Amino acid sequence: MSAGTYAPRPGAAPLGRMIAAQTALETRMLLRNGEQLLLTVIIPTLLLVLFSAVDIVDTGSGESVDFLTPGILALAVMSTAFTGQAIATGFERRYGVLKRLAASPLPRWALMTAKTLAVLVTEVLQVVLLTVIAFALGWSPQGNPFAVLLLLVLGTAAFSGLGLLMAGTLKAEATLAAANLVFLLLLVGGGVIVPLEKFPDAVQSVLGLLPIAALSDGLRDVLQHGAAMPWGDLGILAIWSVLGLGAAARFFRWE
Repeated sequence: MSAGTYAPRPGAAPLGRMIAAQTALETRMLLRNGEQLLLTVIIPTLLLVLFSAVDIVDTGSGESVDFLTPGILALAVMSTAFTGQAIATGFERRYGVLKRLAASPLPRWALMTAKTLAVLVTEVLQVVLLTVIAFALGWSPQGNPFAVLLLLVLGTAAFSGLGLLMAGTLKAEATLAAANLVFLLLLVGGGVIVPLEKFPDAVQSVLGLLPIAALSDGLRDVLQHGAAMPWGDLGILAIWSVLGLGAAARFFRWE
C-alpha cells in the first residue's frame, strides 16, 4: 500500500453535481409536505373535477372542461411556483436554513436555481396528472405545444420571482398568511374558473394584467381556441418575470 492512498481531497464538488443534489433534495421536500400536496395536487384536481362535472359557473359555449383545464393548469403553476415556494422558503429563512446553506460551497444563485428546478419537476408531475384527468373528463385540446411550454415556463418564472420576493422580505407568518390570501384572491379573480368577461369592464382591464390572468388566458387561447402564439399574454408574463426575479435578487434577505 503506497503512502497517501487515503489522503483527503478537500474542496467543493463540481457545481453541476451540487445543483443536481440540491434540486433532488428540494423536490423531495416539496413532495413530502402535506400542505404543499394540498395546494399543488388536491385542490387543482378537485376544482377541475367539480366544476367540469357540475354546472356551477357559466363558462360559455362548448364543454366546461375545455375552458377549465387551461385555467387549472395555470392555477397549478401558481400554487407551486408562488404559494408553495413562498411559504417553504419563508420558514427556511426563519429557522436559519438559508443562512447555513449560504455558508456552504453552494453559491446563493445556485441554491435559487435548484429551488426553481425543483418547482419545474413538481410542475411536470402536476401537468401530467391534470392532463390525464382532463382527458378522462372529455378534454379536447388544440394549438401549438411550443406555445403552451413557453407560457408555462414564463408563468413559472413570474410566480417564482414573486414568491421568492415575498419569502425574502416578509416574516414567515406574514408570508404564510399573505401567500394563501393571494392564492384565494387570484383563484377567484384571475380568470381561472370565472371568466374575466363576468367582471365589470373597468375591473377586467386591471385583472387582465395579472400574471395568473395572462397565463390562464394565454393557455386558453392556445388549448381551447387554437391560437398560434399569444404574444400579448407572453409579454405580460415576461414583464412580471423580469420585475419579480429582479426584485427578489435585489431585496431578498437571507436572515
